[in-house]
Amino acid sequence: MLEEGNRVRGETPVTQAVVTRLPRGPSPFEHRPMKRRQLRGFDLKQINGVTSLIGIDEVGRGAFAGPVVAAAVLVTREFLEGRWAVAKGNRVNDSKVLNAEQREELWTEFEKLVAAGQIHLSSGLATVEEIAELNILGATKLAMRRALGAIYPPEAFATKREEPDLFSSFEERTSFHPIVSARVIVDGLALRGFPYPHTAFVNGDARSLCIAMASIVAKVTRDRHMVELDGKFPGYGFAQHKGYGTEEHREAVLRVGRCVEHRDAFLRKLLATRVDPSQMDFLATAD
Repeated sequence: MLEEGNRVRGETPVTQAVVTRLPRGPSPFEHRPMKRRQLRGFDLKQINGVTSLIGIDEVGRGAFAGPVVAAAVLVTREFLEGRWAVAKGNRVNDSKVLNAEQREELWTEFEKLVAAGQIHLSSGLATVEEIAELNILGATKLAMRRALGAIYPPEAFATKREEPDLFSSFEERTSFHPIVSARVIVDGLALRGFPYPHTAFVNGDARSLCIAMASIVAKVTRDRHMVELDGKFPGYGFAQHKGYGTEEHREAVLRVGRCVEHRDAFLRKLLATRVDPSQMDFLATAD
């Protein structure tokens, strides 16, 4: 709707001026989190046609050290329409915009929900060795597959699967999984070659309640793991920066050298740009 422009006091306009103020559109590069109250509504739309919705997210892809961790959270329509999701779901958001205390409080809430049978959650990780072998994308998919596999195997999502009868072999009967009525939604882009059918949403952890819950589970799980590594490998500050490339971490690597939990491929650029003569022997072993 057009608005009449503000008239300068004391000035008699020759013609009436009309000023149209157009809202500034969002930049395609700008991360604009969805309002928290809409996260539950997003999932209620996604769960149409199935009985459960599984959100999955990962943490640690860009870190210099430590594993990449993924988590999966299964919710049902009953949960999404239930008391907790309605009354407390607005506390859930993308883990990156919550502080550590908020994430730990929600973790405790999630544990209660699991104990009550209202949700299911699981996590999986890919080690530094697997990151080196598969590259970070392959390792991320492995961690996601492990997290999902703890809830349902890929075979449970087959489009058609006949139940074995009495004449089927023992292996066929024991390996059978009925087809599940579930939809998998993932934060980010679609995963090529992933064994689970899924739908991907860019900024999904700021749009979907169950993906946001998964992001919190993955973050808390990885943070706790990095605190444990800090006790095994002192001097790097893993408990503080969780393996990410902070200035403190960079200085520690150049001063102390790397440990087995560092990702070689992620350190090469750092070591190539900051050559210290006292570190030449250390650098020579990087290859």
